[in-house]
Amino acid sequence: MGHQTKSDNVIEQTILQHLNGRHSLLVAFSGGVDSTVLMQALVNLKRQLQNLQLRAIYIHHGLSQNADNWAEHCKQQCLVWQVPLIIEKVKLDKTAGNIEEQAREARYQAIYQHLKNNEFLCTAQHLDDQSETFFLALKRGSGPAGLSSMPLENGQHLRPLLTISRQEIEQYANQHQLSWIEDESNQDDHYDRNFLRLNVLPTLNHRWPHFSQMVARSAELCQQQEALIHEILFPEFKDIIGDKKQLSLQPLYDYSEYKRNAMLRMWFKEQHIGMPSQKQLSLIWQTVIQAKQDANPRFILHNWQIRRYQNQLYLLPLYQDTEQQILPWDLAASLTLPDNLGILQPNYHTNLTCRLPQNDETVSVRFQAQGQFQIVQRKGSRSIKKLWQEHHIPPWMRTRIPLIYYNEQLITAVGVFVTEQGKGSQVGFNLINKQ
Repeated sequence: MGHQTKSDNVIEQTILQHLNGRHSLLVAFSGGVDSTVLMQALVNLKRQLQNLQLRAIYIHHGLSQNADNWAEHCKQQCLVWQVPLIIEKVKLDKTAGNIEEQAREARYQAIYQHLKNNEFLCTAQHLDDQSETFFLALKRGSGPAGLSSMPLENGQHLRPLLTISRQEIEQYANQHQLSWIEDESNQDDHYDRNFLRLNVLPTLNHRWPHFSQMVARSAELCQQQEALIHEILFPEFKDIIGDKKQLSLQPLYDYSEYKRNAMLRMWFKEQHIGMPSQKQLSLIWQTVIQAKQDANPRFILHNWQIRRYQNQLYLLPLYQDTEQQILPWDLAASLTLPDNLGILQPNYHTNLTCRLPQNDETVSVRFQAQGQFQIVQRKGSRSIKKLWQEHHIPPWMRTRIPLIYYNEQLITAVGVFVTEQGKGSQVGFNLINKQ
């Protein structure tokens, strides 16, 4: 490997500094030059730091016909380094949307499934990647949050090469005679990031040699600005967020538009949801928050829905339609409900609230009721809509609460009410793992 040179020292010292005492790492290893240099530098550092634990993960996207060879290359490299390697395959839909974005999301999702609690994810993005990310954010018309580009640290995610240039990385790789793979798609300037890397940034860096450092400085200033806004607004934000992460809307009406948007963005960020655009934010304000009092508005953002109920804003997954489902049940065993709603169990010991079915009654579980019902210990009958309202059940939950029927009679809405027809004390119903 030869003697340590200045660029070795710079790269290894920079990584050491950013590790800051952390000693358990999962490294995203693609076999490309950047992650190969990161791995080699970490393996070298391991000789100094006896307690440094390294694991590597290769994500097999299957986009290139060479992907199997790349996986094999990574496997051989890791054997030489004596670092355990995980190979994880992900499926992408080549016909749907932005393939770069899709690959990135799938990659991180797969990686985070393997990340242990005490472990940090280490990725090899560098100074020039930071420049590209900044320009992509500019292209989208992002504000300071998007222009912050990539932070050095973000929770369990470290990017220790972020201040190192592509040139320094290639120098290190050549000095160490490392072998790496070249992804042929890197030369395809049809992809936005490649277009910037191949056609735009070299011209800028040629004219202004420290251009990438200056972009990184601007990104850092944007990060500071974002951190400051967060620091100033967070105490107030905490006061308007509920136990189910819902946002109380009343205070928002008194805010300026800028403050309101900052609060909404903070709400999305706290729940790790991709930021809505300026246009989407104003649509959420107009069509959901300012909808008529008796409306049941909904806005779809990515794979989420934004709903309003009793002057609170909720962020929910997109639920399956359960309304038409009828599940027969013999009460002998537990019943797994659709769409992660949990497991329904008969309970013969405590909370006995219903009678058992008679011999000529069949039991079914449904998610929709119609008509008027008389409730145990209540006079008169009420419509199902009124009953849900009285029990403060939001509209989206009204088709997610299991309803137990004997023949065509509604007996109980589990955990909410029992009808006069179900009155008794022979059986109760428990719903477990409710999401």
